Amino acid sequence: MSLLFKNFFSTLRRYKVASALNIVGLSVAFAAFAIIMMQVRYDFTYDHSQPEHERIFRAELQWVDGNYFSSSSLPMIELMGSSFPQVEAVGGIYTNRSTEKFKSELAATDYPFTLERREVTAGLSEVFDFDWVAGDDSQFAEPNAIVIPQSEAERMFPGVPASLFRVHDWRHDVVTVGTVPAECVAEMSGGAVNYPWPAQVNRLLTEGGHDLILSVGQVVPHEVLGMANYNKNIFIGTGGAEGINKSHFIGAAYGMERIMGRALNPVREVLNYASEHFTPHLPIVYMQTVVSKGADGLQLRGFYAGDDMECFTRASELSLKVNFRMMDRQMRKVVVWLDPEEFRSTWLGNKSIYRTRMAIADGGELIVMAPGLAQFGEDGTIDRLIRKYGYRTTPEIVRMMEVPGNELADNLGVAAHLIHGTSEGRFRIVYAPGQLTREEIESVGFEYADLAETMAKYDPTRLTDGWNTVDGEEIYYISNPALGLWAHKEKFAGTPAAK
Repeated sequence: MSLLFKNFFSTLRRYKVASALNIVGLSVAFAAFAIIMMQVRYDFTYDHSQPEHERIFRAELQWVDGNYFSSSSLPMIELMGSSFPQVEAVGGIYTNRSTEKFKSELAATDYPFTLERREVTAGLSEVFDFDWVAGDDSQFAEPNAIVIPQSEAERMFPGVPASLFRVHDWRHDVVTVGTVPAECVAEMSGGAVNYPWPAQVNRLLTEGGHDLILSVGQVVPHEVLGMANYNKNIFIGTGGAEGINKSHFIGAAYGMERIMGRALNPVREVLNYASEHFTPHLPIVYMQTVVSKGADGLQLRGFYAGDDMECFTRASELSLKVNFRMMDRQMRKVVVWLDPEEFRSTWLGNKSIYRTRMAIADGGELIVMAPGLAQFGEDGTIDRLIRKYGYRTTPEIVRMMEVPGNELADNLGVAAHLIHGTSEGRFRIVYAPGQLTREEIESVGFEYADLAETMAKYDPTRLTDGWNTVDGEEIYYISNPALGLWAHKEKFAGTPAAK
């Protein structure tokens, strides 16, 4: 062995260049071989984590030029499932992605959590096998339900065992504990609506035999409830579709500008009626926080706990001071930028309207630059209804709903969204979309602007949040409408139901 090493080093000294080339060549060859074999192994086994991987196939499109594209349209996916008896299940993943923000009172990191979201079809769980820590694959069939990996659950809710999570199945686990009479709803809403409201909660609350039910949440201004939290967590957070949609429409019909930022309003009065008459026996304790952005990030400004409305009222008073941006003067022109990774539909992008409308002057103008805007609704049904009926004023939507066979009467959540997306004729709403045409934008009731021209004039990279002057004109610029609420002091104080 010593002679072998002696000859080896002797050769290295005598033939340095040749030896170096041999060593480098062999190293590269072995490395290349290892990489190639790793790729080959991956190509043959990448889907072996699926029990029936040999029966799963990916459908591709072939263009007229001969190239393949690993994507199919939704109608084609549905057609494949219904036209070929050999196909047992079909699932799809939408190519569009968006970024969603979530809150968690238990996490040590700052709010918000940002997660990339992909939409899927209900059949995906029939094609692929998922290992469920909590819940089951029925969530794929629920509109707007979100499935998150265990790693994200642990990040958002550190220290909480997966066994303690209960998935809220709003189709099957909801019970109606009582009904608020139509005449009461009509009186509370000032005649805006006249229908009974079902007080619905998850059966775990009423049948779980609990000694204590803790409702933890952050109190912030809310478009539908005026201020978020308190019994909203009970009747909306654990409620059913009928109760949720009907409550949303009550708020929309009464008027968002008359509700937002108010702890007491018609929607809240309906929930309070339900609390007093149907659930006073439940051992609910509310733990309400008020958080605002400070110099060192998010700061806890207040904590209130109790089993009645007082803790919520006090939290709301503080939230109104620290979470609302009260303007000394009204905005004549507002320019809003919608991040293309976050806002791809008006269903989400209309936050630019909700969050600014109480600060915009009558006859003013709201310009929304939305390079990622590719659709109106977040799913096919909602998108179709928005295109069919458009963003119209409250009286127009109510008249549409009175027509026999009108689809909005059975989709009150969409009807509420359409009302929320109109200025009620007070100010102009101009959308500069990235992927929707002039005809599409104008068909739903908005004005259209060319995105390139609008961005050239109102360059997002040069504007700063707040007041700016562009070509001699004063504008108010907002880079992300989801991070604030704006209101003119006098307009806010003069709004009815300011209790």
